[in-house]
Amino acid sequence: MKSSEEIRELYDTQLKPVLESLEGQRVVLKRRMILIIVVFVSVFILFFIADSDPDLNFLFFLIPVGLILFGFLIYKMIKPYKAYKDEFKEKVVREIINLINPDWNYDPEGFISREEYHASKLFTKGVARYKGDDLVDGIIDKTDFRLSELHSEYKTESTDSKGRKRTSYHTIFKGLFGHAEFNKEIAGETLVLPDTAERMLGSLGTKLQKMSGRGKLIKMENVEFEKLFVVYGSDQIESRYVLTPTMMEAMMSIVEKYNKYVYFSFIGSRVYFAISFTKDLFEPRLFGSGIRFNDVEEMNEQFRIIQTIINELNLNTRIWTKE
Repeated sequence: MKSSEEIRELYDTQLKPVLESLEGQRVVLKRRMILIIVVFVSVFILFFIADSDPDLNFLFFLIPVGLILFGFLIYKMIKPYKAYKDEFKEKVVREIINLINPDWNYDPEGFISREEYHASKLFTKGVARYKGDDLVDGIIDKTDFRLSELHSEYKTESTDSKGRKRTSYHTIFKGLFGHAEFNKEIAGETLVLPDTAERMLGSLGTKLQKMSGRGKLIKMENVEFEKLFVVYGSDQIESRYVLTPTMMEAMMSIVEKYNKYVYFSFIGSRVYFAISFTKDLFEPRLFGSGIRFNDVEEMNEQFRIIQTIINELNLNTRIWTKE
């Protein structure tokens, strides 16, 4: 793993000049975004005033003009923002990845496929919208991996008091999603999920876990592990074979290190993992200075998550049938 000194050197010699060159674009885009927000709020206020006072219906003539202006500003924002974002990804994000490991492959617009996502069996809710970016794949010692940012959503439909249909989208998962070669051959499936039910509902949560339909509920002997995770598996013996004391300690260490909800599944020859983040990752700033070493350091840490998982779970140690 690269040291903080190496990241600082990369920032000072290569990334800071690039970020400074992008700062002019960022400022222009920020001003445009502020104007878009002002126009949107103004249209909303005009609509509210006109709707509440019949004598001011003439305002309804101004609303379409405001909406047209709003749409035009959005349209004019798309192309320059994409250019700004693309340059940031190529000249900043790619350089961070090259520093970590120049042999890794990076595709700014690529992401983990739906097939890979569903193969993990981590999230069973039907997906209505699915997107991602920043796909990285490569090999760490003996272990191949794929990793990207993902956002999956499900859809709900409702009807309001006036009979109008409303469609809403809700997040299933947002964050980093990936998978790597597992160092043991297994026939069944083992899921290790955040134990939110028992933490929130106690014994009632335990009963709900048993009714989840995710498989057999498997109780582990590590009390601290049980506080963080709930385990489901197709075979009790195999799940315990997979989740050795060392493996459980490693999973707890990952949760402690990143302080996020972390999901794991062991299926076939792969270990799948997902780490929740509420914000978009590896994106350029729009509001606030884009010339910040802390942002670069944070991106480096996020990409190094895959190294942490492979090293903590000891995936490079081949067991029995793995060489």
